[in-house]
Amino acid sequence: MVAEDDPGPKPINQTGHNGDVKSGSPEFPRNYLQTKDHEQLNNGKVTTETIDLQVKDPPTNGKLETLENGQIYEAVDFEKAIELAGYGKFHYFLLVICGFVSTSEEMDVISMSFILPSAQCDLSLDTHSKGWLNSIIFIGMMAGAYMWGSLADTLGRRKVLIVISFTNAVCIVASTFAQSYGIFMLFRFLNGAALGGSGPVIWSYFAEFQPKLKRGSMLSSMAAFWTLGNLFVASLAWIIIPQTIGHHSEYFTYKSWQIFLALCSIPSFIVAVLLLYLPESPKFLITQNEHDKALKVFRRIYKTNTGKDQATYPARSLIIDTKSNNNKISSVCEGNVKTDLCKLMLGGIIENTRQLFIPPILRYTLISVTINLTFHIGYYGLMMWFPELFNRFDEYSKAHNGLQNATVCQVTQYITSVNTDIKSISIQDSFCNNSIAGGVFLESFITVAAALPSNILAVIGMDKLGRKFFLVFSTISSGTCAIVMSFIVNKTQNLIVSATFSSVISCGNAALDCLITEIFPTNLRATGVAISMVAARFGGIIGNIVIATLLDLYCPAPTFIVAFLLISGGLMCLFLPNTTREPLT
Repeated sequence: MVAEDDPGPKPINQTGHNGDVKSGSPEFPRNYLQTKDHEQLNNGKVTTETIDLQVKDPPTNGKLETLENGQIYEAVDFEKAIELAGYGKFHYFLLVICGFVSTSEEMDVISMSFILPSAQCDLSLDTHSKGWLNSIIFIGMMAGAYMWGSLADTLGRRKVLIVISFTNAVCIVASTFAQSYGIFMLFRFLNGAALGGSGPVIWSYFAEFQPKLKRGSMLSSMAAFWTLGNLFVASLAWIIIPQTIGHHSEYFTYKSWQIFLALCSIPSFIVAVLLLYLPESPKFLITQNEHDKALKVFRRIYKTNTGKDQATYPARSLIIDTKSNNNKISSVCEGNVKTDLCKLMLGGIIENTRQLFIPPILRYTLISVTINLTFHIGYYGLMMWFPELFNRFDEYSKAHNGLQNATVCQVTQYITSVNTDIKSISIQDSFCNNSIAGGVFLESFITVAAALPSNILAVIGMDKLGRKFFLVFSTISSGTCAIVMSFIVNKTQNLIVSATFSSVISCGNAALDCLITEIFPTNLRATGVAISMVAARFGGIIGNIVIATLLDLYCPAPTFIVAFLLISGGLMCLFLPNTTREPLT
């Protein structure tokens, strides 16, 4: 172990042109240092000092040895180790797999917004029950996020991600066979409980493979997979749901919306398999004092990125971050992990939580919870209801032959009054219309596609302009869009405002994910992000139930509430430290 007060890099002594040993020369061929049996170098003498510097498996003697260009390091810290591993194929492969985890998470959440209009007859849904069906997955995610996040900080990110992905896929498929509202709600809750851990764990896992100069752009790239998930689910819904396919009998029904939901489980099955080919986070391994395993991971990354043999990886050992290891959960180091697994997991969860709610981390925890709560009330409060709003505008337009303009509140009042009249007559299939016009899917597709330019801008500028810039810009702009929604009077204006909202809020979502992932120390990161995600899911519940109820009863109050929460919450990021281009703690 190399102490933190190590005097710093020292050049390896080198032989000069006359064969004498000299020091301070900038370059030295690596293979010269691996000579055996006192071979002659350039017809000069090989001194005892040079032999002692052979680097096949050098001892860690408390000194850090380095060369510029073709360096040989005896010991390095995490940031230098990941830098020496290079940047290339491994990281892009990692991006694709972790990105698909985010894609599957977003598909599972947003898919319900397309299912609601088409399943309202089969499950006897009204606005209130639709709000609960939208929200039940968030309730499950709240329950699951905290548990999975704490387990990931105790047992490892990769293992937990594999279990999460597989469990999530199974729960989605099981929910498609539900024949009643109550059973469907149960499986959606279980789906959410499994899904709840994927967000906090995958962001922690992915960030811990990134060098500080690339971290912002790569985290933004992964956030773009949320948009891809939105596009994919909108396209799939457009293709599948309008079709008259499936099975219908007196005892069992399996319609197009259930087939659509089953297809949404495919990404989760795929990533569960692909994660088997990825290593554990080296940053996590270091905090667990498993430095040999961490070094093997760096060598594997180096080989994949450079194509060179693992033995040529320039670093020989890792500098221990004593500050990080002092914060490590003591229970992890005590006893036999295999025999005391349950005790270890419980102890890890309790200890991680305790550390997040004591200074100095307490401040970061409270601010991140508040920002996530307010941001996601606005995000899900509008994004999840866009397809429903498009459908309502379409129904209103058809009823008035497209000749009469109306605000969101007037359209909503008309739809709720029609639904009330239908219920007062009789609840019969003849009065229930679950068809969705193709224009609704097109409008939904345009809305989510509008986020692509913003995602590209976030990838390019996240490490230049910073996380706080994007978050403040996004929340102010999206809050303004929420206010404007109260004044739109036709489908076209609704589409423009919805697309603008989707665009500006997506770059804020990327910035928020970066910022919250980076402010917590490694040994608490997954738990800290998980608690923030619990707040985010609670915001999703409020956005779907409260906003939906207010939309029907007290329109246009919800749009102004959303605007206030987005703007005020976004400004709170100014009280967090700057993490742009800074090393992970």
